[in-house]
Amino acid sequence: MRPFPALALCAGLALLAACDDEAEKPAPHTLTDAAIGHYCGMMLTEHEGPKGQILLTGQDEPVWFSSARDTIAFTLLPEEPKDIAAIYVSDMGAAATWADPGADNWTDARAASFVIESDAEGGMGGSEAVPFADKARAEAFVAEHGGRVVAFDAIPSAYILGDSAAPPEEDHDAH
Repeated sequence: MRPFPALALCAGLALLAACDDEAEKPAPHTLTDAAIGHYCGMMLTEHEGPKGQILLTGQDEPVWFSSARDTIAFTLLPEEPKDIAAIYVSDMGAAATWADPGADNWTDARAASFVIESDAEGGMGGSEAVPFADKARAEAFVAEHGGRVVAFDAIPSAYILGDSAAPPEEDHDAH
């Protein structure tokens, strides 16, 4: 076999594998009044700001979160399950308002741009990691609310788990 056809074959197989991985990722669920926050035990629809849902392998129902920050915290805490099939957060660039983040405008958390250290407060009143599917919309949010734009894997663990006023520590890599 000549090198070029072999390379093309390998590239094609890699592309098919990527498509299979995407096809296996479960779709996000619609946010309803039945969604109860994992940590707060309250209806998500009673809180403003971005929400989150984590789909675990082998489970039909998502684990719901009243804030994007709580969603990320779940991935960092050693006592929480690690068989995560998908992580979705509200795309605040597609939200009608801060009070109404939307029932179906979910974005993959691992691909989102997050605004941290802004003046935005999450569903439970704490500092929030505000998610956007479009980085330009995240940058526009920073211009209005302060903060900085970071990728999912660059959000400091201290911002999520600790004192958000403390200087950022090393970025988390538990994903």
